[in-house]
Parts: sequence; structure tokens; C-alpha cells
Amino acid sequence: MNISRTVSRAATAAALAAALSVGAIQSSTAAPPVERAGTARTVNVPVFAPVFKEPLDDGSWRGDGLSLNAADNAKVDAFIDRAKKAERSISPQVRAAALLSGAELIGFDHRLKSADSLKRKVATSLLEHPGRHVNDALAGISDSVRYTLQWPEGHYTEGVTIAASVLSTWRNDNTKWSNTWGRAKGYKAINSAWRAPRSEHLFEVQFHTPASKYAQEATHKLYEEQRLPGTTPERAVELQAQQDAIFAAVPVPAGADRLTAPAPLVPRLPQPSLRPQPVG
Repeated sequence: MNISRTVSRAATAAALAAALSVGAIQSSTAAPPVERAGTARTVNVPVFAPVFKEPLDDGSWRGDGLSLNAADNAKVDAFIDRAKKAERSISPQVRAAALLSGAELIGFDHRLKSADSLKRKVATSLLEHPGRHVNDALAGISDSVRYTLQWPEGHYTEGVTIAASVLSTWRNDNTKWSNTWGRAKGYKAINSAWRAPRSEHLFEVQFHTPASKYAQEATHKLYEEQRLPGTTPERAVELQAQQDAIFAAVPVPAGADRLTAPAPLVPRLPQPSLRPQPVG
């Protein structure tokens, strides 16, 4: 579905200006606004909070049965610094996309993935793929900067269409579009990844309804346990069954299973290697 022309450049520019202003996105302490197009608000929800691990004296990292040596840990730290810099130009555009599409911007305070969560993800990737270089593991991470946009069920399909169009208008290149609304079991939502034009850093945008977001939060600890290296196959099957049961209760918005990524505004040029430059 080509949705690149859904929102005019003039409208997106105006929304970006509004998003950059202090009052464009209401805080979670403000009174809830009326749900309508053109209204965006930020909602912060509880998230899974793992126990943070302090770096070891030798510069390495360990946590939850996983580890990174000093050299790999330093590369991840450098990647985290790049994510922080990239976020400064990405966030205003996402906030404007929320404003134009009438979305709630959920968990905005957690838009940067925590250092320990990121290191746990990299360490898991290296453990599951012996011989993989840490830079290759980092190149596959799209959620170091991440956002969640949410609409009521009746406004979801139109809201996603508009928000994705706005992001595309600003030359954010869509690199992933995982629509699982039509899935018989498991997670239901749209998870998308984008490459920012200025920094070329990958960022994630999840598109949810209140019911699908609730199910995601309710299953997060189950998913985390399922991914731990010490989880037995039998326990992993049990955990997946519990997650499936929770997502089975999530209503599918009309047309959500047919939503596709916006067509690029210009033909995509061959991309350079995604592998980050060596650090140190």
C-alpha cells in the first residue's frame, strides 16, 4: 500500500515545529485529553526492569549468566553513545508523527534502551552464534532507540497509515515491517524499523492498540525468561503457551492485518555495510 502522499509536507513541517515546542506532547501527569485526530499525548507505562550490573574492574560485563569481554563491552558502550546522539534528531519526528495521527506516545521516557538490556542482547547473540563479531551483532540491533505509538482499536488502521507516511516523508528508510495481526498465535502488533537519514542509525517504532500493548507488557517477563540461556526447553514451551493465551484475547482492528510498509519516496540506493566502524 502506497501511503507516502497521505500527509502533505506542509502539514508534517507544521507538526514537527509543534513537536519541538515544550507543550506539544502532554506529560503523563496531565489530565487525559479527548481521543481525537491531531491530539498526541505521552503515556509512561511500567516496563520490565532487570537488575543492573556494574562493569567489572577489567572493563568486562556480566549479567544473568551472560558476559562480554572488555573489548566487546567497549564497542557496545560506543554504540550506546551513538544511539544517544541519534535520538536527538529522531524524537522530534516521531513526536510529530504521533501528533498528526492522533496517537498516544507510550513510554517516551524509555526511548533509549538501557545499557544492561542492550549488553544482554548482544551477549545473547554472540552466545547463540559462535564466531560472530560484536560489530555484526550490533548491526542487527534496531531498538537501541525505540518508540511505541498507540491508537484506540477503531482508529488504529488509519493512525498507522498516517504515522508511517509521516516518517517516510522525512526520508526515514523503512528497513523492517513485521505485521503479526494475522498470526494465529503469539504477539500481535506491528513492529517497524527505520534508518534515520541524518545519522543513519536504526530505530524502532511499534504500533499498538491498548489491548495489544497490555498483552505485550503482561508477557514481557515471560519472554525474558524464555530467552535466558539457562531456561530448559520444557520451560520455554510452557512460557510460550502462556504468552499465546494472553495474546489470543487481543481483538484485531479492522484492516490491521493488511497494513504494509510505506513505499519509498525515491528508489533506494545500495546501502553501505551495516557493520559499525571498529572502535578503538
